[in-house]
Amino acid sequence: MTTITLTDLTLGYERHPAVHHLSGSFQPGSMTAVVGPNGSGKSTLLKGIVGILRPLGGHITRQNLKKHQIAYLPQQLEIDRSFPITVLDTVILGLWRQIGIFGGMKRDLWSRAEQALQAVGLAGFEMRAIGNLSGGQFRRVMFARMLLQDSAVVVLDEPFTSIDSQTTIDLLKVIERWYKEKRTIIAVLHDFSQVHDHFPETLLIARELIAWGPTAEVMTDKHLTLSRTMSEAWDDEAEICAEEGL
Repeated sequence: MTTITLTDLTLGYERHPAVHHLSGSFQPGSMTAVVGPNGSGKSTLLKGIVGILRPLGGHITRQNLKKHQIAYLPQQLEIDRSFPITVLDTVILGLWRQIGIFGGMKRDLWSRAEQALQAVGLAGFEMRAIGNLSGGQFRRVMFARMLLQDSAVVVLDEPFTSIDSQTTIDLLKVIERWYKEKRTIIAVLHDFSQVHDHFPETLLIARELIAWGPTAEVMTDKHLTLSRTMSEAWDDEAEICAEEGL
């Protein structure tokens, strides 16, 4: 089990900080919502956690966890849906690190892929082209692919954006399944009712840490008002602070 620890972490682009001096830990098997105003650094933080973005200052400790052992659903999916590929093949791409580019697929892996599609409500869609799917159906495909990866850590950036309510309900059940399996879940969310109803822990940021802990203690009017005030006051052109030593 791996603890992901942030120590005085600053992340940003071209020396402009987007997340500033953040410290704390995601405990093994925890389920944490990351919330905050628009532009508060939530997506930037996830990119740092999965290793896409290098820190400007401080560091992230993942113990023995390697980058490819984290299942990551970005805010903007980068798969070209006009490419002629089936639903089943798209899910199986989640295993390419295991089987290699030229590796053969064993029967049990095909079976696992089919089971993952069944788990997200897409049984019978295996041979359908991804270009023929609705937005909600495609989001289900991506969840099935993460199910197949069988990762200890799952990182989700706005997983319910632009999908229907039934798909949201079904995918929340998948997330709760991961949580019961003692995986570590980190998800950026905008719907506070989802946060209150499903996520035991919450990290509230506004470029800086506002509060981090049990959801009921974090999602207070006082903390939410402070987060909006701090976000509005932030200078996007500020240079990285001197104490970073860069």
